[in-house]
Amino acid sequence: MSILLSSTVVYGAKGFILKEINFEGLQRVSVNTALLRIPVSIGDTVYNSDIRKIILSLFSTANFNDIQVFRENNSLTIKVNERKIIANISLIGNKVFKEKQLKQILEGLGLRVGEPINYSILSSIEKGLEDFYYNIGKYNATVKSVVKNKAYNGVDVQLIFREGKKAKIQQINILGNKDYSSKKLRSNFKLHDKSSWWNIINIHSFYKQKLLDDLIGMQDFYLNNGYIRFAINSTQMNLTTDKKYLYISINIHEGQKYKVLNVILNGDLNDYRKEIKKLINISFGELYNKDKIIDIEENIKKTLGNYGYAYPKINIESKINDKYKTVILYMNIDIGQRYYVRKIRFEGNNVSKDELLRREMRQLEGAWLCNNLVDKGKKRLGRTGYFEKVDVDMQSVPGTLDQVDIIYKIKEHNTGNLNFGIGYGSESGLNFLIGAMQYNWLGTGNAIGISSTKNNSQLYTDLSFNNPYITVDGIGFSSKLFINNYKPDTLNVLDYTNQSYGINETFGFPINENNTLRTGLGYVRNNIANMHPQIAIWRYLNSIGYHYGNDYDANKKYDLLTREFIFNYGWIYNNLDRGFFPTSGKYINFSSKFTIPGSDTLFYKNILDIQQYIPLNSDGTWVLLGHGHVGYGNGFYGQEMPFYENFYSNASTNIIRGFSPNAIGPKAIYIQKNKLPNCHKVNKTYFCQSNNAVGGNAIAAASIELIIPTPFMGDGDSNGIRTSIFMDAGTIWDTKWENNIDSYTAKIPDYSDPTNIRVSIGVALQWISPVGPLVFSFAYPLRKLEGDRLEQFQFYIGKNW
Repeated sequence: MSILLSSTVVYGAKGFILKEINFEGLQRVSVNTALLRIPVSIGDTVYNSDIRKIILSLFSTANFNDIQVFRENNSLTIKVNERKIIANISLIGNKVFKEKQLKQILEGLGLRVGEPINYSILSSIEKGLEDFYYNIGKYNATVKSVVKNKAYNGVDVQLIFREGKKAKIQQINILGNKDYSSKKLRSNFKLHDKSSWWNIINIHSFYKQKLLDDLIGMQDFYLNNGYIRFAINSTQMNLTTDKKYLYISINIHEGQKYKVLNVILNGDLNDYRKEIKKLINISFGELYNKDKIIDIEENIKKTLGNYGYAYPKINIESKINDKYKTVILYMNIDIGQRYYVRKIRFEGNNVSKDELLRREMRQLEGAWLCNNLVDKGKKRLGRTGYFEKVDVDMQSVPGTLDQVDIIYKIKEHNTGNLNFGIGYGSESGLNFLIGAMQYNWLGTGNAIGISSTKNNSQLYTDLSFNNPYITVDGIGFSSKLFINNYKPDTLNVLDYTNQSYGINETFGFPINENNTLRTGLGYVRNNIANMHPQIAIWRYLNSIGYHYGNDYDANKKYDLLTREFIFNYGWIYNNLDRGFFPTSGKYINFSSKFTIPGSDTLFYKNILDIQQYIPLNSDGTWVLLGHGHVGYGNGFYGQEMPFYENFYSNASTNIIRGFSPNAIGPKAIYIQKNKLPNCHKVNKTYFCQSNNAVGGNAIAAASIELIIPTPFMGDGDSNGIRTSIFMDAGTIWDTKWENNIDSYTAKIPDYSDPTNIRVSIGVALQWISPVGPLVFSFAYPLRKLEGDRLEQFQFYIGKNW
């Protein structure tokens, strides 16, 4: 303002008719642009006050450093000194900030290319950046700007960073504590004055925010243990002269423990007083506990919210008796207005149809608001697996006193995929999986897909369809048509061929929010050929009355045609918090099938799969996952379960990572008349061992997985990435195998032994990348048996649309 006054020529109070306006010093700003910004024009009567307005108007554009106005008769000459324009901004030495992130911050503060330079803003930016570095413990950091003139009134701005190193905490002293040792209190701190052996990244570095968090945490610790008079009197931080080390002193007042004598409810609670009283789980004489009181307050709000009271107000007053060290709590509750739900709306569903979303709702429009039902809708949407994120917002309806709108804000993720999987082992070579699946076809929630597997033993293709809501009550229907050409061309699997096809149709009946019963029918036709004499096959053939005599000719092959009519049923329990990277909840899937009259074979097969997610922290970045998988099958009326229905450790089950497909479980034992490699003679017959997997009628596997924050990834970058450390264990065995003197003589392993367990540990990474889902795992076997083939590194690649 002082520049403005010193630059203005002051005239008498009498005005004059303006006939001409001239500008001097304009370079980048055009005359027409300048004329538009001043409050006078040719023909106006101009006074002293108008001269001041001209100067103020031009200064407000931020284009000028200096403005002078001169009058000659009826003409005004406006002399200006334009501010220089920023032609380029360069950053040197910044490591904490990413360049793109920092330039976005600078633009938000008004420092951007193409704009006039403002030295005041530049100075504020320098100070603000240095303050940031101080807050993260970099007390030696400096940020300096260098402005270089360029042609055409331009300048280059350089920000030079000297970040330095973070100050290390030399010592944390807590003063005033009596009942708890300093070591006990510091054990809950995020900041440490000595590095723990497991902490190799943050070596007692100082962060201001972490210190504030630690102080709040210490206060909560005392308040949760009865110390209602606890206080932090002061916190001092002293730097060494070289600013490399920091001494922190925290002065506290512990006080004494206080007990709660009574909790008194105040307010008009209508018919809810008894229900609310049940939520107050504080006993007479119990130690004061801040978190418990907060939990009670939140539970009261949730309960009232279930009856339509969206915005209850709860004010808790504490009457403290310092003489007797007691507290009486007064909960003053104003339940407020009861609300109806006017409308339920959805935002972010670019693909998913409104009908798909509404069928997951439990809260009804026009009904009393119920927070529990609103939350169920959120969970059900997340459980579909179609959405990456689901949030709920509640808005009061303008002009009403008792209505709200519920808005579900969703973020869809790609639900269609073209998957390509590949694994490599030193002996097994490459294994391929390709498939196309759309889980949310045209936004209807229906799933259609085709998949095909090609490996060393088969070419399998299926077409599938699933409609989770063929009725408004939530009855679902799924159908699958498959064709399989099983023809092994290596020594890794049982040597026979099977050309099969079939269809399976299943209905799902929801019992409640978490439980679904499934039942259906299927048909399978197997055309098995080229069966070589092998114990498991002969045992099955004998059980169904297929007599082969004593002909053990190795070159002779046998054929079998079976038709199976199958009844299947099952049960699914699902209370996972979401279908996409769950962090809490349980998933149980029990499935069973058995053949019905009219089938050529009589057998049953049961499978139970359980997953349990346990969050270890509040934000779900640390999660413990337990997974169990068991299965068993057998025949009816003296028959055995067909060998082609056996359980295998193939790519689809992947029960133990780190082992190649079909490496685990019973192997084929061939019966020969003539001696071949790996054969042992028993009486007049040779029993020949192989690496060909024949599978078993029983399987058991378990894994424990610790899901951890992905290293070197920020919170925003890790939404589509999941990293875990795992341990897998499992086995496959044959309960019908008879381990006798002949098998012992032939040195055949006991395939009926369920203790032949393999164990592996490793790391896994799942990433929903722009090109599709990627899954990597690397495993190391802790327990393996002789002859096991390893495939330590495995990965799967997919492409989404």
